[in-house]
Amino acid sequence: MTDQSIVCPHCGKRVPLTEALTHPIEEKLRKEFDTAAKKMEREHEAQIFAIKKAQAEEFAGERAAIEKAARKRAEDTLAQDMKDLKTQLEEKAKLLDDARKHELALRKRQRELEERERSMSLELERKLDEERSKIREDALAKAAEEHHLRDKEKDKQLEDMRKQIEDLKRKAEQGSQQAQGEVQELELEEILHANFRFDDIEPVAKGVRGADVLQRVVSSTGKPCGSILWESKRTKAWSDGWIQKLKDDQREAKADIGIIVSSILPKGLSHFGCIDSVWVTDFPSAVGLGMALRAGILQLAQVQNALSGKGEKMELIYKYLSGSEFRHRIEAIVEAFVAMKGDLDSEKRAMERTWAKREKQIERVIHNTSGMYGDLQGLIGTNLTSIPALELSTENASSEPKADEH
Repeated sequence: MTDQSIVCPHCGKRVPLTEALTHPIEEKLRKEFDTAAKKMEREHEAQIFAIKKAQAEEFAGERAAIEKAARKRAEDTLAQDMKDLKTQLEEKAKLLDDARKHELALRKRQRELEERERSMSLELERKLDEERSKIREDALAKAAEEHHLRDKEKDKQLEDMRKQIEDLKRKAEQGSQQAQGEVQELELEEILHANFRFDDIEPVAKGVRGADVLQRVVSSTGKPCGSILWESKRTKAWSDGWIQKLKDDQREAKADIGIIVSSILPKGLSHFGCIDSVWVTDFPSAVGLGMALRAGILQLAQVQNALSGKGEKMELIYKYLSGSEFRHRIEAIVEAFVAMKGDLDSEKRAMERTWAKREKQIERVIHNTSGMYGDLQGLIGTNLTSIPALELSTENASSEPKADEH
């Protein structure tokens, strides 16, 4: 069929005749088809929604039934478990109650046994005490009976021994005073030898009139400077007659100084002192006093050498040496040595503290000795010979005095 066309009166476009006839029909059919398709699609969606709703309702019912059944089974199981637990708890409570009753019974039995044991122990101790008392009484009675005569014999023997001891004691006391005096004399001689090694120490022979020891003071250059006469006394009482006797012996021996070393000092005298130009000291202070007086003798000898032919200054020196100032310095030096002696006796108990204290005391000795030397220099002036280290190094280097063993 030959294509035919017509011209559009509006736009002048040529349109085929077949398309012009079929196009409206096609548009109508397309619209009807689209409408039918949409309707069918809506119906189909509605059917699907209905099916899903039905399925959901059916599933929800089944789920509720399943949950109900599961809940019932869980409740049944829980009830059974609770029943079993309750049964077990009842059984355990019964066992615990039985165990407590058994423990109470055992404890009661134990208390009864302990009480019985204590009662038996107490009864046994009572019986033992009774037996001990009886045995002790029997033994004491038997011992008293057996030793009655023996005690009397011992009393007699003791009385005889006491009398013998008293007799021996009286005899020993009668002969010990002389021996004790001789021991102290020997001790004094040994101490003087030990502390004054450069001096001549001469013991006076027994039976010869005079004191006990004569000390001849020698300077470091070997020149005699003077002498000290020592008298040792060890008795129970002090005698004032000793002073005059030593002065007589001092004049006879031509000694410069006299010293009495006594175990008993005159009343009112402590450690040492000067009585009527005679020095009196106890045994512990003897060495310190001797060192101080020996230093004075050495100083006096040097002054005598320096003042040869100078009578006026010599008189001043003698006044100084016989005055209270010199005596005070001597006492200060000896007191320092006495304190040193006491510290040496307690050295084992406080060594470090004693060393420090002794150092102060030695400084005090040096200070007083230096003061005495300065006083002499003030009197004599430049004529006084210089003394290295105050000529005390020799004496200070000597050994320490021995303690009084009596």
